[in-house]
Amino acid sequence: MKDINWNNYSLETQAIRAGHKRTHEDEHSIPIFATSSYVFKSAEEAALRFTGQKPGNIYSRFTNPTVSAFQERLALMEKGERCLAFSSGMAAIMAVGMGLLKAGDHVVCSRGVFGNTVLMFQNYFSKFGVETDFVDLIDTAAWEAAIKPNTRFLFLETPSNPLTEIADISVLADIAHKHDCLLIVDNCFCTPVLQKPLELGADIVVHSATKYIDGQGRCVGGAVVASEEIIEKYIYPYLRTGGSTMSPFNAWVFLSGLETLAVRMKAHCDSAFELALWLEQQPSVAKVHYPGLQSHAQHELAKRQQSHFGGIVSFELTGGKEHAWKLIDATEMLSITANLGDVKTTITHPATTTHGRLTPEVRVAAGIKDGLVRISVGLENVEDIKKDISRGL
Repeated sequence: MKDINWNNYSLETQAIRAGHKRTHEDEHSIPIFATSSYVFKSAEEAALRFTGQKPGNIYSRFTNPTVSAFQERLALMEKGERCLAFSSGMAAIMAVGMGLLKAGDHVVCSRGVFGNTVLMFQNYFSKFGVETDFVDLIDTAAWEAAIKPNTRFLFLETPSNPLTEIADISVLADIAHKHDCLLIVDNCFCTPVLQKPLELGADIVVHSATKYIDGQGRCVGGAVVASEEIIEKYIYPYLRTGGSTMSPFNAWVFLSGLETLAVRMKAHCDSAFELALWLEQQPSVAKVHYPGLQSHAQHELAKRQQSHFGGIVSFELTGGKEHAWKLIDATEMLSITANLGDVKTTITHPATTTHGRLTPEVRVAAGIKDGLVRISVGLENVEDIKKDISRGL
């Protein structure tokens, strides 16, 4: 197979071609290397591989050709130097924390993150002496004010889950670096098709590959993309020891997902924009949260920072939780599930699902109201999606 520099190609081509090291069988599709271990030609070769003096596979907890192909492909698409794959998105965030943090460190995190991310910092890293302060995602002054001498990194999602608020990545990167901190961005909602945080100044990007990267709700996985130095010094040692490993089969599924990611994201965005416009016209809808709408507070920032506005739409109903549940239960086609990024449209009530384990006070601070409904717009006919939602409106 020719030695190709995939940096010379566009994202759409990288997503289909990069990372595949064709074997002697001359296969056209990337194979699944379903093996836990590898055979060495001699005791000396085994020793050299284990010490890193000779490249090659050692053990599938941390080296596997199928997983490596996925890592190489996603790193290229994110414009990063190196990627590591994990068993889930939360495992990826755990790896970042375990690799970078020590007792006595401090983290600044957005309130507008996935509920489990809040719990990770609040309930688990705190057990080991790591303090976390939560701030308003779009209040840059609050971010800077929260930084302490022992702050290790700033962590955020943009767009946020589920209110689709947009953080100015470049501004927060400048703030972080001024105080010798790292900026970590969860790019799950946008994927590298719509947004490249590393090019905007972020130091680390994390992903739940379970969402748009898979695209069909089949597998669970996560990824971390960063510089070679950050990965090699902090993240890879934790993966090698901790073992929160992505399986070869899941990596193979995600590789297939990346091949169609660009065309799927465009379709998700187009339908989500049309649905958001329609929801704004409904009398029982008090507010629609979608960055593509001119009514969205960060609409202009989203236009500058993203190539499109994403596939997530959330909206607030005038009747609170009772109306929200009624609308969800009235749907016929939509899938009532908290997953997102699927070709199938999904609908959920964040206050009692994705953010249900948070205290009422934390939910209020994060803007998660009882009447809020989140929709991950799939690839069905958008008129059919509107019709299904209208049953409960």
